[in-house]
Amino acid sequence: MRKNNGTYYFDEPPLIIASAGVAGKKEGEGPLKNYFDAVFEDTTMGVNSFEQAESAMLHDAFIRALSKAGKSPSEIDMVMCGDLLDQCVGSCFALKDLEMPFVGMYGACSTMALTLCNACFAVDAGANTVAVGASSHFASSERQFRFPLEYGGQRPQTSQWTVTGAGAAVVQNPKTAAESEKGSPHISAVHIGTITDLGIKDANNMGAAMAPAAARTIGGFLSDTGTSPDDYDMIVTGDLGYTGSTLLYELIKREYGVDIRSVHKDCGLMIFDLEEQDVHSGGSGCGCSASVLCSYLLGEMNKGRLHKILFTATGALMSPTSCKQGQPIPGIAHSVLIEI
Repeated sequence: MRKNNGTYYFDEPPLIIASAGVAGKKEGEGPLKNYFDAVFEDTTMGVNSFEQAESAMLHDAFIRALSKAGKSPSEIDMVMCGDLLDQCVGSCFALKDLEMPFVGMYGACSTMALTLCNACFAVDAGANTVAVGASSHFASSERQFRFPLEYGGQRPQTSQWTVTGAGAAVVQNPKTAAESEKGSPHISAVHIGTITDLGIKDANNMGAAMAPAAARTIGGFLSDTGTSPDDYDMIVTGDLGYTGSTLLYELIKREYGVDIRSVHKDCGLMIFDLEEQDVHSGGSGCGCSASVLCSYLLGEMNKGRLHKILFTATGALMSPTSCKQGQPIPGIAHSVLIEI
């Protein structure tokens, strides 16, 4: 492994040998409906709470990813996972019965990229197989961060719809990979983001809170690697939505002199139809970028339609406590270079 500023390069890139993305009813009515491994019409998943439903969806995503990889839980060196709920209980209860060594991680909506980055470090240090994932649920997130659904609060146009979904992937050490796995998408480099705070306090405008961190991370990665936007099939952000994506273009042009509009896609804009689904600025949540990456994006790479993407999941590092105390919402973004 080599390092240049915030970017780490892998001499033997870890492989993503399998992935699975699952989604709820509203997400299953959007543009990516045919790409998800499963769409659950009943977003309560037949359990007693929305939090338990989120765990059930995440559990399902991991089972599907492990099955595709041909791995049993006992073959996984460790699982790295996170969600938006207090103490990451969504992940804990999703995985507790699978008996896998567990590393809980919180990066807000950047968690899918965060777990992939750390999985690569673990593999580079000698681990054979690491499972990663993230989840979110509209109802559990609204209850924790904003208002209970029963309140019926009005949402401003800058607000985003928390995705009910989950994604899981299996990262394999190339030294121990089977021949059939060696043609899988691989992670060539990762960039660990820096917390960026421009003083945004509006919990209904997370795109504006996260865009500065996204610009900093993407701009830093392009600078570190000496590449331009045209070198990528896609530069994908996690869930900036319409408001955050518009701000990202302005910031990265001003700070780094690059225009990424021709190759940029945002998971929060891909997963919903803004005109038809009344989600205002787009999708958000850990499950947004996780489900889109683990279904659509990696699926297109395995089909040979995409060859090089810079996956940059973004997170708003707030909590119910910090918001009630009037604290600003710092942003974070981590980048993962995936090639095939």
